[in-house]
Amino acid sequence: MKSKKKKIKSLPMQVFYTSKEETNCPLMIDLVRISKKLKERGILKEEKQATISFSYGKRVLINSLVQDYSQIKRSELLEIVDYDPIKNNLLVMGLAEPLIETSIHYMIHHARKEVKVVLQINEEEMFEKMKNNISILKNDYPINSIEFIKDVLKYLKDTKIIGLKEDRVLFVGKDIKEIEKLIKEIQK
Repeated sequence: MKSKKKKIKSLPMQVFYTSKEETNCPLMIDLVRISKKLKERGILKEEKQATISFSYGKRVLINSLVQDYSQIKRSELLEIVDYDPIKNNLLVMGLAEPLIETSIHYMIHHARKEVKVVLQINEEEMFEKMKNNISILKNDYPINSIEFIKDVLKYLKDTKIIGLKEDRVLFVGKDIKEIEKLIKEIQK
């Protein structure tokens, strides 16, 4: 029997678009490649929601809501130009709406320069399998609040995999290969 999905608390986020055009970021190919691989391995499915982000320069390439992880469209990608954590304002380029986790990804990339890839899988089954082997962030702050983001950054000082709330697993790494290695390790 499936458990009822809890509504994750979040703060209202104000989004400003610098451009309403599809991204041309060269890292888009890597994002599509890793999502295809994860879908082929059965880690990503249509009913699972994942957020994948890459940093390049001062920007972050990130997916919005994706219909099929084996065929991500350019219209489902955003470039995050800037984020103000105090006002919870996001400056983006792209056509889609950002996910609530976007602010977390942006802050991880900007606080930890060695992190170039962040993968977050929102899936209770994976969380349950891993919860005894990873640090789990348990607080009652809204998921896109500055307090929540500070706690995420604190936890990531000591590890590259953490659990968020009760159904999310977050991986960070210097490249796609490191993320794939982390996933292989947890699947054993």
